[in-house]
Amino acid sequence: MALDPSPLDPSPLGPSPLDPAGLGALGFGAAPIGNLYRAMPEEDAEATIRSALDAGIRYLDTAPHYGFGLSEKRLGRYLPALDPDEALIISTKVGRRLDPVPEADLTRARQGFVTPEPFESRFDYSYDAVMRSYEASRQRLGRERIDILYVHDIGRYAQGDRHAETFRQFMAGGYRALRELRDGGAVGAIGLGVNEWEVCVEALAHGDYDLMLLAGCYTLLDQSPLDVFLPLCARRGVGIVIGGPYNSGILATGVKGPGPVNYQYQPAPPGIVARVAAIEAVCDAHGVPLAAAALQFPLAHGQVASVIPGMNSPGQVERAVSLMRHPIPAALWAELKHQGLLRADAPV
Repeated sequence: MALDPSPLDPSPLGPSPLDPAGLGALGFGAAPIGNLYRAMPEEDAEATIRSALDAGIRYLDTAPHYGFGLSEKRLGRYLPALDPDEALIISTKVGRRLDPVPEADLTRARQGFVTPEPFESRFDYSYDAVMRSYEASRQRLGRERIDILYVHDIGRYAQGDRHAETFRQFMAGGYRALRELRDGGAVGAIGLGVNEWEVCVEALAHGDYDLMLLAGCYTLLDQSPLDVFLPLCARRGVGIVIGGPYNSGILATGVKGPGPVNYQYQPAPPGIVARVAAIEAVCDAHGVPLAAAALQFPLAHGQVASVIPGMNSPGQVERAVSLMRHPIPAALWAELKHQGLLRADAPV
């Protein structure tokens, strides 16, 4: 991995021997500052970013899709003033170009974002689109170099029946662009940013990658990556970043409240609600917040370098830091395994 990390505070948020890139255990998911689901005032976005940096977080993940450039613009606007030394690691994504939509209603949610940017994103994994996307992101972020560049939402989860066509387009053009950018030093590391591990296995059969960002995969509710994907990454020396550690919120809030609760961007089915209730009961018995167990669990695996929940306020930043530092007794993990709520072979 061709990253050039700066020394960080050796705290629970800092890098470990399992994190050679220096990402830190807790990263900052920047989709919310792109006005995910609701408009966020500029002062709130700045305060949230400031809180993350003040807490020692040094890895921030964004994408052109997040607010159609708004998330990247806000990072580019505030990071130079808040962190003039730029001792940060920034990742962004390619694969979704931003097309102008002059007639767009900027007051309502479009593709999940309430953004003043008059664009919408369209999938495009061609060589030219990847190169243009990289350059536009670099300009919005105000950085000479992008530390990590992920391919956004390739695979059957996002593409459905178009997967074979888009994967061929990517391998014929987009992958070549990524390799040129990394080999030329314009990008430090490359990978996929997706909601499934299966396409990562497919991509690794055809190319060379440094990191994979998995959203909603390898969590307290899904350890299926243990079978094929994580062993493959160990053999290939590929690091993992875990996004969506709360599975769209259900592992952050639990299910004891009035609801509704979401799982994988949809209302949680009864079986998932029952499973979370059982996990939550074990956590309660050991005096551990469910969200703390959810945030810390993925980091026990040797390939996982960082966990990056989305954060939309200074309060959410402070809570994430507190949850990351909350002690979790070994007996909690043992009880989850004993009850069949966590795979027996899951590292803890």
